[in-house]
Amino acid sequence: MTIDCSFHGARVMRAGGWDSGPLHISGGAVVADAPGRAVDLSGYDILPGLVDAHGDGFERHMAPRRGALRERESGVLAVTLELAANGFTTAMLAQFWSWEGGLRGPDFAEEVFANVNAVAPSVPIDLRLQLRLETHLIEDYDRAVAAVERFGISYLVFNDHLPHDRLSQGRKPPRLTGQALKAGRNPDAHFAMLLDLHARGAEVQAALPDLCQRLIAAGVTLGSHDDATAEDRQTWRARGVKVAEFPETQEAAQEAHAAGEPVILGAPNVVRGASHKGNASAQDLIAAGLCDALASDYHYPSPARAAWRCVELGLADEAGAWGMVSSGPARLLGLEDRGVLEEDKRADLVVMERDTRRIVATLAGGQVAWMSGPVAARFFG
Repeated sequence: MTIDCSFHGARVMRAGGWDSGPLHISGGAVVADAPGRAVDLSGYDILPGLVDAHGDGFERHMAPRRGALRERESGVLAVTLELAANGFTTAMLAQFWSWEGGLRGPDFAEEVFANVNAVAPSVPIDLRLQLRLETHLIEDYDRAVAAVERFGISYLVFNDHLPHDRLSQGRKPPRLTGQALKAGRNPDAHFAMLLDLHARGAEVQAALPDLCQRLIAAGVTLGSHDDATAEDRQTWRARGVKVAEFPETQEAAQEAHAAGEPVILGAPNVVRGASHKGNASAQDLIAAGLCDALASDYHYPSPARAAWRCVELGLADEAGAWGMVSSGPARLLGLEDRGVLEEDKRADLVVMERDTRRIVATLAGGQVAWMSGPVAARFFG
């Protein structure tokens, strides 16, 4: 149920910065005036709800211990609550479709997609699906396209996590045994599979253009993950893949930016101050103007923290920093109805303590998704 009310006394983050005027919501949207009650939020700030373009922090909810829990719908509900508590009003759940098998294999992916779709209509947060397709799974291309159509998946990202350097030398990659056991495979059989996949590189390159065109024709947004060079980005661009997720180098990010293609960086990278894999620092890329959106990646608390970290470091003003976690990701996902607190846009917003910058309430589409602490008395007192 949506609420109709007018918020007074708070600072409101508009597209151009802070505004002290009231904010009215009704029928799930921001409106010029609202028929509902007035809510005094003096001392608090109101900002657009966060939009996550890529997050896989839900994995531990869907399978907290391998083989120990099968109640996937309960996991989706738990994810929704965590998202709301961290200010998200729209979240793209990024699920692997990988040769790694197990929790990252196609069978598990289809189960996750089905359960998210079953729960999504009953929760305020707008839950959406991203399929992370490993490029070398050629035999799975048709099945992946069928999953996109069946589950209404709007965003697909291409990954290639094969350890090509080791495989080209015929050497076993690190942690192979543990990886094989997680997938339920004999380690020798797993290694043989990796070698076979690696050997099919030329076949993969020949098959990808047709796959991309099929997905584009279906209206799917396409992205590439971990571009390492300008040539990588150029190759994906030629296939119609326009979003650059987590480019590993400034060179790759610059190539995307110069072509007007959106660049997504990891918020945990900003909070840490460096990539945990030794890739380009997100802080450096933001300073160079090479970031359109910050994504949660593996940690849902990070985007809000990363936005304020950018402000503290002088990398962006408050409106620009918050735009990287709200309007920026909304825009690159083609969601023009959200990301800013403007008339006729969705009533997606967070209420934040001004001093601590702690999120104390989240409204998604005008529905209360999460609320905690003294602010509740302002709404219901």
